[in-house]
Amino acid sequence: MSPAGGHGAEYHYGSKEAPHTRDYLWAHIIRLCEELRARRIVDIGCGNGSLCRELASLGYEVVGCEPSAESLQVAQLGAPASVFYRLGVDDDPSVIGNNSFDVAIATEVIEHVVRPRNLPRFAGRLLRPGGRLIISTPYHGYLKNLILALTNRWDAHLNPFWDGGHIKFWSCKTLSQLLNESGFRIVRFIGAGRLPFLWKSTIVVAQKLIDGDSPG
Repeated sequence: MSPAGGHGAEYHYGSKEAPHTRDYLWAHIIRLCEELRARRIVDIGCGNGSLCRELASLGYEVVGCEPSAESLQVAQLGAPASVFYRLGVDDDPSVIGNNSFDVAIATEVIEHVVRPRNLPRFAGRLLRPGGRLIISTPYHGYLKNLILALTNRWDAHLNPFWDGGHIKFWSCKTLSQLLNESGFRIVRFIGAGRLPFLWKSTIVVAQKLIDGDSPG
């Protein structure tokens, strides 16, 4: 979706059309929300609000957070049933309501964020104890990395010329470390798109710890 603050450049959505990630991410996100019996969902870095619109159409109470004023305007026009705030992960989320959401979602956001620890902190402020954080980010693992190297595609993959592009590259290990250090327990990882271990993205589901719990 859209970088959620703490970055050097913003995405600007000129239409309410869903991004290409809809094809391989949304079914997983929707199924997870169903499994978790979520009622209130916050979408962090919601971009043009297309995922908010989809979730709201399924009966969820959805709030979107987006730092780009232009993208936020598109989101508000395209998803009038949802509530939106101009907020990034470096901002104070208390205006939305602390400890009040069942699920927080950040799809294809954390790879753009300069200060990534702020994303789980932001989400943790919003989630109820035991609530779930669902993050997706481009997948990186041994086999995929090796194939990129052997086929000489690393320059294209990293693409330093992409304004507002990816500045952090995450693995399951580093995502786990980030979330465990931020008061979450890893529940599971899901590969999305393409073949196993060549996935386009990885989805991590983490649970906000209740006081006294440990992340292990």
